[in-house]
Amino acid sequence: MEHADTTRHNGAMPAPVVLISSAMAVPSRFYAPLVDAFAEHGWEAVALPRRGFERGLPVASRGVDWSYDDEISDIADAVAKARAEDPARPVILLGHSLGAQLGAGHELHRDAADGFVCVAASVPHARYYPKAGIPLWTLGSLIPVVTAVRGFQPAPFFGAPGARTMMREWARFVRTGKPPFDVPRRIATPTLVVRLEGDTYSVSAANDRFVELFIDPPALTDWTYRQDAVPDGGTTHHIHWARTPGPVADRVVAWWDERS
Repeated sequence: MEHADTTRHNGAMPAPVVLISSAMAVPSRFYAPLVDAFAEHGWEAVALPRRGFERGLPVASRGVDWSYDDEISDIADAVAKARAEDPARPVILLGHSLGAQLGAGHELHRDAADGFVCVAASVPHARYYPKAGIPLWTLGSLIPVVTAVRGFQPAPFFGAPGARTMMREWARFVRTGKPPFDVPRRIATPTLVVRLEGDTYSVSAANDRFVELFIDPPALTDWTYRQDAVPDGGTTHHIHWARTPGPVADRVVAWWDERS
């Protein structure tokens, strides 16, 4: 990592480094505007590679597979690296969508970050979605069949090309509401939950369940990014908020300052 100016404007303590765990099938380069938005505050941010979706790296196939736990281990390695580079600097883990699920697994089963930010997080159980969840439940039921035949999740299916094991774990999460990892307790890491108004992927009930299942109430700050607060050309869309992410970066910085 190349280090930005890691001192706050008041010189009180080192500014955090933000490690961004991306949404399903979204490459790290998509988060360049978010990295830049944090840099405007004098913070360093790093978008972590998403397995299978980085240029020049292997994609999912019958012979290339991975799991939720593998992705969680990737986050743990990044947290450990950031701490080794600057032990005095706080580490904030920012998870977007699938990245928030992986972040929750990390906070429960690895060396926890100093702060946890969840953007558009959900428990993707079909019961929380419109039309009685039938379209989502159908997808969750087809994935095991398709991955058994093809050895991975091919296009045009959601998340393609997706790793066989991880997509089966996600599909089970959809059908049952049970995460692909144990939840022995709630997360006590200071946590900012960012809800996106009008998000049709992380709908309100699914987001509520994520908070209820994973986050210890004393650790929680809950904020809704409303459509009337977006900058020109911006959106609160589940994915495309990250193209104009200034208000989200501003809120993360303000939250951290308020609690420090």
